[in-house]
Amino acid sequence: MIDYNPKEWFRYIFYFQKGDTVRKLMPLILTIAVYSTAIAYLLLIHFKLKENTDLKNISLMHSLLGFVISMLLVFRTNTAYDRWWEGRKQWGSLMNISRNLALKINALLGNEHELERAFFMKMIPNYAFALKNHLQGGYRSEEFEDSELYKKATLRVHDHIPNQIAAAIFSKVIELQKRGVLLPEHTILLNHELEAFTNICGACERIKNTPIPLSYSSFIKKFIFIYCLTLPIGYVFSLHFLVVPFVMFVFYILASLEVIAEEIEDPFGVDSNDLPMERICNGIQTSTRALLQ
Repeated sequence: MIDYNPKEWFRYIFYFQKGDTVRKLMPLILTIAVYSTAIAYLLLIHFKLKENTDLKNISLMHSLLGFVISMLLVFRTNTAYDRWWEGRKQWGSLMNISRNLALKINALLGNEHELERAFFMKMIPNYAFALKNHLQGGYRSEEFEDSELYKKATLRVHDHIPNQIAAAIFSKVIELQKRGVLLPEHTILLNHELEAFTNICGACERIKNTPIPLSYSSFIKKFIFIYCLTLPIGYVFSLHFLVVPFVMFVFYILASLEVIAEEIEDPFGVDSNDLPMERICNGIQTSTRALLQ
């Protein structure tokens, strides 16, 4: 049985976090309020138009287009959420792959191979941090454990550092096989995890480098803008000056859906609604150290 807590509702209703759409849309909401007030004043006070004016029929357009704009926004948010969820699944797979690789290395390399175990203990989480930084477009050396590979790779601007780290891990496995520390069947056992690193990186790059078409996003913004600009003209004769909060609320709902979709369609950023990649990287680092230290 679910324990219902009404305090949670009030907390989310009256608490505005840093990434809340109210903060981001407040300038536009206030602009819409001023515009709606001006329209109401001109039509009702200045021109003194009556309720039988033909301008009232503009509300019919909103009734007809309301279904269309709602379908567009549903498709927009679903598409953006699919991208966010796909990114989350890939980073969940990276966590599992990293743990499995550390588990296998821990079983295959005894404590007498201290240097080799230390190498994997550093490089497995280094790959996660490198992938995070690669997707965010910048590298921070302080996140990487002591690694000459990172220093060498960053000297060349066009280096793909996640690939460099994955190549170093694979090369280390082959080296251990040639030295007789690992058997050929051990290499086959590790091959799935080694390949998965690159597969996950490629899937994340596909999401990041294939944005929603600009024309589609631009069309929805124009649609919402025109829809809300014409709202006070159609409803001012029935709502009078109450049309101002009415239009503000409608604009907030429609624009918020578009803003949320824009935030989550690129899940690898640093916004509050993006994936917690930093936390996942730290989790990989903690798990790897616990197994191999």
